[in-house]
Amino acid sequence: MSEDGVVIIGTGMHPWGKWGRDFTEYGVAAARAALADAGVDRTDIGFLAGAGTIRNGYPGFVAGAAIARALGWSGERVTTSYAACASGAHAIGAARAQILAGLCDIALVVGADSAPKGFFAPVGGERPGDPDWLRFRVLGATNPVYFALAARRRMAVRGAKAADFAAVKVKNSRHGAANPHARYRAEVTAEQVLASPVVADPLRLLDICATSDGAAAVVLTGRDRARRLGREGVGLAAVATVSPRFPEPDLAMPDFATDSRIAAEPPDVPFRAAVARAAYEEAGVGPGDLDLAEVYDLSTAMELDWYEDIGLCPPGGAEALLHDGATAIGGRIPVNPSGGLASFGEAVPAQAIAQVCELARQVGGRAGPRQIEGARVGIAVNQGLFGHGSAVVVRG
Repeated sequence: MSEDGVVIIGTGMHPWGKWGRDFTEYGVAAARAALADAGVDRTDIGFLAGAGTIRNGYPGFVAGAAIARALGWSGERVTTSYAACASGAHAIGAARAQILAGLCDIALVVGADSAPKGFFAPVGGERPGDPDWLRFRVLGATNPVYFALAARRRMAVRGAKAADFAAVKVKNSRHGAANPHARYRAEVTAEQVLASPVVADPLRLLDICATSDGAAAVVLTGRDRARRLGREGVGLAAVATVSPRFPEPDLAMPDFATDSRIAAEPPDVPFRAAVARAAYEEAGVGPGDLDLAEVYDLSTAMELDWYEDIGLCPPGGAEALLHDGATAIGGRIPVNPSGGLASFGEAVPAQAIAQVCELARQVGGRAGPRQIEGARVGIAVNQGLFGHGSAVVVRG
């Protein structure tokens, strides 16, 4: 991206937890924190992008307007992006586009959630076009079952062991212990992970993420405007939200169980790897340029898959990369220095924004006790249903 591109000048979060209050309360707290961090007023915002959530009723469907109203209407342009677990990154992309188009000077992006207790379930009654509904109805599979199938595949194809999965949790719990916004801040041992109850074999309770309340926000502006405000900011070098390529199976299709295209040859580059590649190309960097990564660790096994998807190691190399200490703070390429979803849990509309908050603070040298020395380039990757991938590159 050129020197007159978009920069992040403020980040803010509401701590993750479980309080059961209205999601806008969390979103307002995160937004105000981001505005204060940026040194701008609410009335300076020309565009507000909200990340949507179907689990908070109609206000969740129109999260941008709901949060703008809770902050106090200010006449700005408003939009809402719903892209399942990638909603936050899509909202960031919408705000960045407004700035690049010259339609606003300063934008605010907010994601917040008040999650129900227990595992996520489909909402809204009979929804045969909803892959969540189909998975429950056809397979009887909650999210942990879905995660476990992927973990079992990794064990079969890559030779992963339960001890490898446990080591991911140990690392992330160590990182999360230093993050004041994390829900779980106690370090755990591999023995504790392996002794926790089995939820969906081979995954145990401490291998999977919780559902959480929480919020995150960022303030964006152009680089020239940032300097006029006395802020250098960190560069938003890429926001890739590409979709899968034919004939890669799309589980969002109502007839996914019988779709004949599944028998066709898949694309040369799998979907998640393609999302990361698109971000690298846009930012003009590669995996070797990274100083850190925030990846979508719905399960410990999934984090290992992401190492390979984003090019940190060749296929089958994730376990060795982990055990060498490369992905811990102090290693060659720290992954999830925030603590990841292992330490936060899922607050669906907020999590991709929270990842970008971590990148911005690391690259800006403001991550406190979990600061990665010399961090200059980071990537955050995420994936939601219906082919919603996202990869965001932040560069100092």
